[in-house]
Amino acid sequence: MNKIITEITPLSEKDCFYLIDRYKDRFTYPIHRHEEYELNFVSNCDGARRVVGDSIERLGMYDLVLIGNGIEHGWEQHECMSDKIREITIQFSSDLFGSSFLAKTQLSSIRRMLDLSSNGIAFTVESIMKVYHKLDNLTKIESGFYRMLELMSILYELAEGGHYRKLSSSSFASLKPTGDSRRVQKVQDHINKHYKEDIRLNDLADLVGMTPTAFSRFFKLRTGRSISDYVIDIRLGHASRQLVDSTTSVAEICYECGFNNVSNFNRIFKKKKGNSPKVFREIYQHHKMLV
Repeated sequence: MNKIITEITPLSEKDCFYLIDRYKDRFTYPIHRHEEYELNFVSNCDGARRVVGDSIERLGMYDLVLIGNGIEHGWEQHECMSDKIREITIQFSSDLFGSSFLAKTQLSSIRRMLDLSSNGIAFTVESIMKVYHKLDNLTKIESGFYRMLELMSILYELAEGGHYRKLSSSSFASLKPTGDSRRVQKVQDHINKHYKEDIRLNDLADLVGMTPTAFSRFFKLRTGRSISDYVIDIRLGHASRQLVDSTTSVAEICYECGFNNVSNFNRIFKKKKGNSPKVFREIYQHHKMLV
C-alpha cells in the first residue's frame, strides 16, 4: 500500500509563518502530513469532506481547523458544488513561540490549544465568525511584524473562546493519554497496552484500588466518557490506523484490535466514524500517493 504524501513546506528557519490565500473551484490536493502546525480556513465548502486522522466529516459553509503533530489531513470535493471556494492556509513551526514563551500565564490557553491540535481540532461557526475579519485582514497586512501580531491575536481569540472539539482519536495519532489524574492515567496506560485483550471493569478498578462502581463514576467524571466508550474508542483508533497503513483484511483487523465479532465491529465503526471500515479505507486509498 502506498504511503501518505509528506509535504515539504516552504518555511525556512528565518520565517515566522507561511500564508496562502486562494480561490478555487475544486479540492485536489491529496491527504498529506507535515511537521508544521496548520490553521486552515475554508468558506463556500458546503458538501465537501474533511479528513483528519480517523475523523471524516461532511462540511457546512465554513470550516476552520488547527492541525499539529504531523497527523494526516486533507479535503476532498465529495458533494460540494461551489466553484468559488476560498481557502486561507497558515503554517508555522512548532518552535515559533518557544516553550519558555508559551509557559507564560497569559498564553496558557494557546499552549493548551496547540497541545490538543495533535489530534486535530475543529472550531465552531461561532468561533469562525469571531476571527473571520482577522483572517481576512491577515492576508492584506503588508508588514511582517504586524502580520505576526495578527496571527497571535487570531490564535488567542480561538483559544480563549474554547469553542473547539478534538477530531482524531489519540490511538490513531499515536499519542499518550493525558488524563489529569494519576489513577486515570494508570488505567489509560493499561488499556493502551492491553486493548487487544479482554478488558474487565473489575480488573481496572483493582488496578487503582477502588470498587467497580466507584471507579466507573470516577473515570466518567474525570474523562467525560464511560470505561466501555473509552475502550471502544482506543480499539477503533488502532483499527483505523491499520486500515490506513496495511492491507490486512477487515476481519483480521477486527480481531487484532480486541473486537470479537465482525458484524458488531462494522456496526460500531460506522456509528462512531460515519463510514464502514471498507469505505473508510477506500477514502484514504483514493487519496494516497507515493512520497
